[in-house]
Amino acid sequence: LVNFAKEFGHTRVPQRFPHNPSLGRWVDTQRKSYKKYLKGDSSSNMTEDRMQLLKKVGFEWELKNIQPWNRSYEELVNFV
Repeated sequence: LVNFAKEFGHTRVPQRFPHNPSLGRWVDTQRKSYKKYLKGDSSSNMTEDRMQLLKKVGFEWELKNIQPWNRSYEELVNFV
């Protein structure tokens, strides 16, 4: 994630990132785990320490308004 942020200037890794599919899945899992944590769901494996580490690299927890951007970005990556 740190390398991705250095290269792209953000931490909005597409869920289906062709250059590193496991990173896309991992980032998606962190967001889902965070949402569970906020709801008090005991199945979440998110911790305060993990949230702080992700915050240090500029992790974005909510992406509702930029989903169209992600889809377009994925299309661009697949084209190149």
